[in-house]
Amino acid sequence: MNHQVASLATDDIEVDAFKTVMRNVAGAVSIVTAAHGGIRAGLTATSLTALSAEPPTVIVCVNKAASAWPTIEAARHFAINVLAARHRPIADRFAGRGGFKGEARFGQGRWGRLVTGAPTLDGALAVLDCETEEALERHSHTILIGRIKAIRHAEDEGALLYWRGVYGQLDDELQSGAGI
Repeated sequence: MNHQVASLATDDIEVDAFKTVMRNVAGAVSIVTAAHGGIRAGLTATSLTALSAEPPTVIVCVNKAASAWPTIEAARHFAINVLAARHRPIADRFAGRGGFKGEARFGQGRWGRLVTGAPTLDGALAVLDCETEEALERHSHTILIGRIKAIRHAEDEGALLYWRGVYGQLDDELQSGAGI
């Protein structure tokens, strides 16, 4: 095992070193979507966490340089579509791989709506349809706090994960609940 300890001041931590360390944190892959003024937009994200169950709220972080950000910001709502392992091609589209931009990102999968008007992916493992409660700008990102207005879920397949720069999925042991 390689145990490197960096004792640096915060200002001395290089961006690439930080990204390398953070790639050791596995995360569920989601598509964050919004619609405003007849425009649908979305992006792939792994920065989702629950904030509170009472009231039901979540946090998602969105890069302000993302092409979808202006629509998400203007809409004041968003949907988080948690992806199953079979949705890897959709995750790639919304990450901009293959050159997909704007409306072309919605060219795969069936998309509907729940309550807020944000696009929701039929067959997603979970959908959290949120109203933007607060948007906090920090550095390159905006931290969105979303009050959940509607949910939909399915429990019949494994989640798409992102770890160390690649996609993967839960193994059978974890999916069956037989883990520790």
